[in-house]
Amino acid sequence: MASRPSPGLRARLLSSFALLCVVTAAAVAGAGYVEARNAILQRAQDAAVQAVRSRLEAVFPLRNPAPDAAELGEIAHAVTDGSDDAVAVYHETRSLDVPGRPCPPLGGRPCRPGLDPGMIPQGLRREVAGGNIAWQRVVWQGEPVLIIGTPLLIVERDRPARASGIEVYVAHSLLPEKRSIDLLAARAWLIGGAALAFAVVLALLATRSVLGPVRELGRAARLLGQGELRTRIAVRGSDELADVARTFNDTAAELERHVEKLRAMEADARRFVADVSHELRTPLAALAAVADVLDEEAARLPEPAGRAARLVSQETLNLTALVNDLIEISRFDSGVAALAPNEVDMAELVRATLRARGWSEQVQVELPPGVTAWLDPRRVDVILANLVGNALRHGEPPVSVGLRSDSHWISIEVRDHGPGLDEAVLPHVFDRFYKASATRARSEGSGLGLAIARENARLHRGELTVANAPDGGAVFTLRLPRRAHDLDGG
Repeated sequence: MASRPSPGLRARLLSSFALLCVVTAAAVAGAGYVEARNAILQRAQDAAVQAVRSRLEAVFPLRNPAPDAAELGEIAHAVTDGSDDAVAVYHETRSLDVPGRPCPPLGGRPCRPGLDPGMIPQGLRREVAGGNIAWQRVVWQGEPVLIIGTPLLIVERDRPARASGIEVYVAHSLLPEKRSIDLLAARAWLIGGAALAFAVVLALLATRSVLGPVRELGRAARLLGQGELRTRIAVRGSDELADVARTFNDTAAELERHVEKLRAMEADARRFVADVSHELRTPLAALAAVADVLDEEAARLPEPAGRAARLVSQETLNLTALVNDLIEISRFDSGVAALAPNEVDMAELVRATLRARGWSEQVQVELPPGVTAWLDPRRVDVILANLVGNALRHGEPPVSVGLRSDSHWISIEVRDHGPGLDEAVLPHVFDRFYKASATRARSEGSGLGLAIARENARLHRGELTVANAPDGGAVFTLRLPRRAHDLDGG
């Protein structure tokens, strides 16, 4: 299952800065808001309670310990300052509005006919009935209200104070305080938003200063991977990113030094092989002439002299083939190998290769007529000779050659019906001097034939591959472009 792509470093840095800012701003603003809100409400509550207590002093002494509704209205009116609603309750009797007194609007709302005892919380009423002054914040008609309840006590000289049964409740609007708190919250949100914007700007600046060198490092690494060994990074400052840049430059310089050294050694080795191969051609030509004479006289020589003559002749031929292969490889390595393309009938080319080496009776062919291609016949002949010869030497009959084609490519398959190649051998089949078995005799080949075949296929901008057939045997497949513009890379 493919993993989901992770966000880039820029996005992660921006998200981290923004999250840190939001958390910090929310914590600071939230704590400040809660403290300010509690302080505002506490001050308003203390002031309202103190005002009610002060106004109650004007009520004493009570004219009637069992007042009626009108007298309860006077008591309720006495404890308000004209902006609050109040109600006085005596057992089941509640106060009425005082005649001639304008109905005070609570919190700037339209006038209401007094405080309804039904909206007073039962817990508050029980507390007041017990002789204690108490208060509680509630929401009344969509507005925050502080309800203050207090009992009226009868105080007589030389006697303890006792409850009169009269309870006074005052509803003080907290709407101004709510507006102040809302304004405080809005400012907290505004400050948080400004802090978030500031954090994003800081994050952009930080990501620019961090990601710039990182992008430059990535670009340099890509160039280095593409073979641009002189790639270097400008070192700025003395921070960790500068240390990374210096380390990269040192690594690139060391890598360039080692690669140049290896290239020089490889060039020397190739030049040595080419020089030795060319120098060997002259004495080999003389040896070949002598070997031909020995080969002719071997039948008339007594043993073991005849056997030695035949061995010298065979080894001279093997050495000549090896030198020729080394010279061919050196041409590929030095880049001087070139094609001499011509339009060729592929079926005729395959038959000519088999005929020239006496393999026509040993190889089965499936060659449809009329398949032509623009290629170098000599180099394709070398490829086919190596593939078929390899199949005849190391595979088992029958060996077959098949030809397939389409409008752009031709495909030639050379197959045997032997045990096939070991899976560990397949990746190394085209390596130079590689032999599947370490015990194979030296006379069986130099180990360069398949490497030369693949180089010739690449020179044609084609490919040469090998695989094991499902029913046994190795299958070599040669694919080559058919037309001249394909051959030229057009």
